[in-house]
Amino acid sequence: MPRIFHEIPRERPSTPLLDSIDSPDRLRALDPSQLPELADELRLFLLWSVGQTGGHFGAGLGVIELTIALHYIYQTPEDRLVWDVGHQAYPHKILTGRREEMATLRQKDGISAFPRRSESPYDTFGVGHSSTSISAGMGMAIASRLQGLDRRTVAVIGDGAMTAGMAFEALNHAGEADADMLVVLNDNDMSISRNVGGLSNYLAKILSSRTYAHMREGSKKVLSKLPPAWELARKTEETAKAMLAPGVLFEELGWNYIGPIDGHDLPTLITTLGNMRQLKGPQFLHVVTRKGKGFSPAEADPIGYHAITKLEPKPASNGVSKPRYSNIFGQWLCDMAEADPRLIGITPAMKEGSDLIAFAERFPQRYFDVAIAEQHAVTLAAGMACEGAKPVVAIYSTFLQRAYDQLIHDVALQDLDVLFAIDRAGLVGEDGPTHAGSFDLSYLRCIPNMLIMAPADENETRQMLSTGFLYNGPAAVRYPRGTGPGVPVEQTLLPLPIGKGEITRQGEGVAILCFGTLHANALAAAESLDATVANMRFIKPLDTALMQQLADSHELLVTVEENAIMGGAGSAVNEWLLAQGIQVPVLNLGLPDLYIEHDKPANMLAECGLDAAGIERAIRQRLATNL
Repeated sequence: MPRIFHEIPRERPSTPLLDSIDSPDRLRALDPSQLPELADELRLFLLWSVGQTGGHFGAGLGVIELTIALHYIYQTPEDRLVWDVGHQAYPHKILTGRREEMATLRQKDGISAFPRRSESPYDTFGVGHSSTSISAGMGMAIASRLQGLDRRTVAVIGDGAMTAGMAFEALNHAGEADADMLVVLNDNDMSISRNVGGLSNYLAKILSSRTYAHMREGSKKVLSKLPPAWELARKTEETAKAMLAPGVLFEELGWNYIGPIDGHDLPTLITTLGNMRQLKGPQFLHVVTRKGKGFSPAEADPIGYHAITKLEPKPASNGVSKPRYSNIFGQWLCDMAEADPRLIGITPAMKEGSDLIAFAERFPQRYFDVAIAEQHAVTLAAGMACEGAKPVVAIYSTFLQRAYDQLIHDVALQDLDVLFAIDRAGLVGEDGPTHAGSFDLSYLRCIPNMLIMAPADENETRQMLSTGFLYNGPAAVRYPRGTGPGVPVEQTLLPLPIGKGEITRQGEGVAILCFGTLHANALAAAESLDATVANMRFIKPLDTALMQQLADSHELLVTVEENAIMGGAGSAVNEWLLAQGIQVPVLNLGLPDLYIEHDKPANMLAECGLDAAGIERAIRQRLATNL
């Protein structure tokens, strides 16, 4: 059994066997008896490595043995190995030649927190969002078959990803496509079955063996000439497998289901995977692992240890800590739920991240975690709104993209009362472009009936949430990750006047129209420029009276937003000015037309020219060109 560690090592541990593995080819040269020691060293190195950099934690610890077994049996990278989500992929990175580069994880110019094709030939598919592995793997398997290639494909799905509809869409397609591929379900929450032990491991070895497969096919040919006998044999087999394994659903979808087996039992994994690699058609292996396996604190608290921050001395505290934007939302949600019994809170598996913890405890009958099912979350809210409820969908900007059709067709088209509390808007830092909320203003602004708001600070966040909740129709409030400038929050539930911004600094010549939390940077830039600053607040509807006033009294209008310039708030300003025939120079500042690589959030803003210095520099450059 795996060794149990109780603390994260501060110094790099001794891992002589792991140090000798610079590629899966070296791994495959090991004797099977050496693999348990390799697993212990890999787990220990992962503990130390993530302690140095921060990052996803529990899921990687849980797939140590599975990762070793997959690379040991399959001829990667020629055989394709597709990881779902990416939370599980740190051990994979370590075994595929990136052990030393783990020190750069999630840092500028360092390796990504997720698999990405440009980083390594062993990363066959770029991931970040959940539940894509089966579809991608099936596409690879079919393409290989059409090219006549003798290549195996494995998709590893887990960490909650099987709760998404996309995974089942791919599973449902398997019967027709008849792809030669293996899906490994990493069940790390005991969510499907607790039927793990010697009997089930023995059954898996038997059912995955070529002998059994040949016997099954031979019996099918013989008994098919005797229909009653074949039907009896088929039902007997299905009944036996249903008694010992929960695979009936997958079998009905066209997959040969094996399992569940212990995902930390290396000999069983090696034998079962070795057998299954020889089988044709869609194969499904169910392994049960423990998130955080081998590290006692993570085993006890798998949610708390899903990811960790870098281990370093805590800075001296003055006793005052600023609330995160998600904390402000969580407090507002409880307060508004107390005041209005129609409020219902919905999240797609982001209870902790969106801070619905207190709401779930205080209002359990009005709290719904739909798992990783963003489309369902939005249409569920639409159905609730049809019956007079006031649902609030707490969702990350990057994940709302996955429910775009439902947002348009099921909510906005029917003008339903649904509030979208959009967290992680803008650049999110070390998780990189897969998790950045760079596009929500662009994709929301073009939808009729939408009310769209971007607060400048913590207090406006609370005010806008109330505004959106009390609005008759679909509304969205987008706010960033982390903390704000530290503006005190008034504990009221009063709304703002819709479509009204305000001038927060009066200057001359240049007017900066700011949308969202870059307002503090805009104010800082305006000081040396003696520019006017307007906190626009609303992206839709725009405060056109304020825009007219600023256009009439200034020589240059500058829009600032932490969203893609294309189609964003600045574009809305441009469109209105053009429609009114107002001829005034405009400078649009925002995120460029490219994916911003992972780094510290402040560094990313500076790279995009959206810190105070960058805003000032861009304006001076524009003024130097005589507008």
